[in-house]
Amino acid sequence: MTKMHTKCLGNLRTEIEHLQSKVKVITDAPLDNHGKGESFSPTDLFASSLGSCILTIIGITAQENNFSIDGTTIDIEKIMASDPRRVYEIKLNFNFPKNNYTQKEKELIENAVHTCPVCNSVNPNIIQTIKLNF
Repeated sequence: MTKMHTKCLGNLRTEIEHLQSKVKVITDAPLDNHGKGESFSPTDLFASSLGSCILTIIGITAQENNFSIDGTTIDIEKIMASDPRRVYEIKLNFNFPKNNYTQKEKELIENAVHTCPVCNSVNPNIIQTIKLNF
């Protein structure tokens, strides 16, 4: 069981501490919602966690099947909706550095995308647009 601790810093900012590692993350409300936009907003972290989780699951799959995805990057775009204010869509463009993955490796990567715990926890009303660029 993972435990975190969150503290209100004032001015719509929070500090989140991962208790095991002592790593801290600061959030700030976005410019379009009364904040300064000087750090990740909570919904930025939400969208980013989806990408990081998928990349982690792909990495585990790659490790188990003796190939590498090191150097892979993701361009993440979060699209908000209003009334109610919520994340409407998360666009993830994965850019794999190696362009000679076998067909089997590509299939393993594609299958891993759909086994991500965050992916499976996101409300089904949120559109997840995922593009894999090999």
